[in-house]
Amino acid sequence: MADEKKAKGEQQAQAQQKPKGDKPGKGEPQKASAKGGGGKKGKGEGVPKASPSRTVLSTSDAVPPRLLDKYKAEVIPALTKQFNYKNPNQVPRLNKIVVNMGLGAAVANPKIIDTAVEELKAISGQKPVVTRSKKAIANFKLRAGLPIGAMVTLRRSRMWEFLDRLVSVALPRMRDFKGVSRKAFDGKGNYTLGLKEQIIFPEIDYDRIDVIKGLNISFVTSAKTDEEGRALLQHLGMPFRAA
Repeated sequence: MADEKKAKGEQQAQAQQKPKGDKPGKGEPQKASAKGGGGKKGKGEGVPKASPSRTVLSTSDAVPPRLLDKYKAEVIPALTKQFNYKNPNQVPRLNKIVVNMGLGAAVANPKIIDTAVEELKAISGQKPVVTRSKKAIANFKLRAGLPIGAMVTLRRSRMWEFLDRLVSVALPRMRDFKGVSRKAFDGKGNYTLGLKEQIIFPEIDYDRIDVIKGLNISFVTSAKTDEEGRALLQHLGMPFRAA
């Protein structure tokens, strides 16, 4: 009995002399970690919680364009009554607006393309694409693939907002403005408007203009005839000249 007590005392003394960094032996309890409780981590413990997703609405989604509201509230009933449509889907609508700026001078001065892209971006609120020549014309010193213009295609909210700024602000700023032509239709209800100066848009900074540039604005509609397309644009505020 005395020998057994002596052996147990020696084992206890050896256990007290072990350094703190040693791993616990078999049967010894594990020490609690510094960050949390001991043992295995519970489900979800130690994993950062994901922040709840936030849905951010853009201005165009939160506030619909006023010209779109006018189209739904006034233009559709007016066109239905004028052309005796039996189905609401027969009423012509505006599909897209294409703004194109052709720059033949870019063959000799390629820097004009950079300013044209910046001006179209300011006018339309959307980044334009650079158009390149498809054929080589020796008389104009033009090679295939050279940048000769810029264009942008507008749809949905940006299309309605651009048309609103065009008919409300830009066109009335033209000198001696008496209205736009009534004949620039293609026979299928689509209309193209040509402007000689880009400075009629208030977004253009006069101090940064290098060259006066013209642009073409094409209104692509779902109308089947020019008469229907003209009536649609006229109800939306397009100032056509008197016949």
